[in-house]
Amino acid sequence: MQALPLTQSGIQQRGLMSSSEYTFKLVQVCLPEPSKLVVMCDKRKRQCVCLCQVYKSCLDGLLPNYQAFYRVCSRLTKHQSTLLSGQDKQLLVALAGMDVSVPHVAVVSLAVCCRALKLCKVPAAVLHAFDDIRLKPASQVVLGLPEHILAAHAQPSPNPVQLQMTTPFPVTLPECALPADFKKQHGLLAKPHKHLVHRAVLAQHMGEFKSFSTSPFQLNRKGIAHSSRTWQNSEKHVYLFLGYCHHYQQVSQPTLQLFLSSPLIAQFVSFHIAAGHSQLYIRNFLSCAKCVLRWWQSKPGGNHPSFVEGLEWLQTLGLQVADQLPRPSKDPKGLADIGKWMCAADLVHTIHGAEQQSQAQMQQQGVTVETSRDMHDAALAAMIFSHLPPVRLSCIRSLVGPAYLGPCLHPDCKEPSCEGNRLSIMSESPLLMRISLPHHKNARKWGKAVIEFDVPSDLAQLLHTYLGAPRKALLEHHLLIGDACPYVFMDMHGRGFVAAAVLTLYWQKWLVSRGGVPMNTSMCRQVFVDERQSDSATAGPSNQGAAMVMGHSVKQWDKWYDMQYHPRLAQNAVDGMQSWRAAMLQSHTLAAPDLTLSTALHCGHVLVSDSEESQYQSCCSDSDSDIDIELD
Repeated sequence: MQALPLTQSGIQQRGLMSSSEYTFKLVQVCLPEPSKLVVMCDKRKRQCVCLCQVYKSCLDGLLPNYQAFYRVCSRLTKHQSTLLSGQDKQLLVALAGMDVSVPHVAVVSLAVCCRALKLCKVPAAVLHAFDDIRLKPASQVVLGLPEHILAAHAQPSPNPVQLQMTTPFPVTLPECALPADFKKQHGLLAKPHKHLVHRAVLAQHMGEFKSFSTSPFQLNRKGIAHSSRTWQNSEKHVYLFLGYCHHYQQVSQPTLQLFLSSPLIAQFVSFHIAAGHSQLYIRNFLSCAKCVLRWWQSKPGGNHPSFVEGLEWLQTLGLQVADQLPRPSKDPKGLADIGKWMCAADLVHTIHGAEQQSQAQMQQQGVTVETSRDMHDAALAAMIFSHLPPVRLSCIRSLVGPAYLGPCLHPDCKEPSCEGNRLSIMSESPLLMRISLPHHKNARKWGKAVIEFDVPSDLAQLLHTYLGAPRKALLEHHLLIGDACPYVFMDMHGRGFVAAAVLTLYWQKWLVSRGGVPMNTSMCRQVFVDERQSDSATAGPSNQGAAMVMGHSVKQWDKWYDMQYHPRLAQNAVDGMQSWRAAMLQSHTLAAPDLTLSTALHCGHVLVSDSEESQYQSCCSDSDSDIDIELD
């Protein structure tokens, strides 16, 4: 089949590809910065032209004339166009080097395209290519701009782009096997791809999405504003998805418009399942994807019905993921077998030994960097477990010392008089220290109630010793002046534990060095609850008070922290049944009625007296009437 002969100067023809619907031929327009055209011929010999990629400089910056070209085409067609999909789209993608995930491949008339080109003053060579087929009135033009160009037109404008999701939505998840070049760190925040985060379009999208999600009053947003922690999690999931699209789907310029592609989301979920990630991790990503879709909905042109269908599709996908990937059941014995569990007694003994050793070394060797670090670690371990009900890790990381007099360091705090999560010295003699935690996980649910308590004397003495000369020695060793680090606890570089993962790794290494197992800090809460709820629990704090210090309620113990809740209740119930059975056997039985039985050999019926027979007939008549009533 003959492709359209383009004979203008500076135009080169490339390879030919065919499908059941069209024949495609790639043509490159040789300009100072080459662009590509694809010549299309359908079964009825109507020759078409597709503008697939424009100047290479568009990879870094968008040219105003091509932005205007897309806007004009959208305006002239009134946002109504035919979408190219299926095998034809795949051939177009393969020939022109477009991204597979490009959702917008719109077919518009040639007259509209020529008019848009003139209005936008595109280069003459491109215009000549269209003029060659201008006499074909039935021709169509497929506008297949790449993602990094389409994303720029989502900005508010007098004639906004009609946004929509890729349809039809996948009805099942595609099969996915981990690729040979599988990398756990494939997100955009990884070093090989970090430069993409700062590209103009993606940076603009993330700025607008963050403003939409975190603004205190955003009335076109569902629900309350995201906290700083929630936004960090959303940002992480966004960059992981975009990094997957860039690394495994060959998307050169990832933007938030990729969330409009339901096939990409389905492939990413299959990728998570193949990688063995938990259902909670996948559902968190799907929740993030719904937030991104709601942000797109809030933009001009985002009222397409596909957004409502997309949100329902994501909701269904999340429910089925939760059903097909149940959370693995855990028990202390199974965790101990794989080296992830220590009982409460062993953990308390390990921490107590570290406290005594650090104090003894301080007395023998004096204040050095090594002895100061040992005392720091002992004080940190004593805060995580042993002396207090396991306080949330976020509260320990954000705890500031008595010497800090600045404003609250919590990113979401709006109270001008708030001092933040603070360790205070109430009196020196006798020593009395107090911990105040206005910022904890359930502060909003509790009406901003503060978790506040006086520190036990042994822990207060340990913290008081550490906050003196040992802490100053650590700050001087890390080239920090005075109390430049406001937080009580610091990492090996003299900085606060800003990220929870850093503190978790720090704790695991310390616990292994003390002869323990690499148990997560969050597991300490389960160890504590397991001991308090067990049948052999020792005397200690009330469950309600301990749960309040931990930042939740006793009901959450049964739901999340008590791993032996169901088997223990079941066993207690079975054990209790034995005493119940014994009591039933010892109770007095009712006297049996005296019935006269016939001794006749050939009669198997019960013989009753006349009075008893009349009573029997009366009972039968009552039962028959009941049956009639029920049938009626």
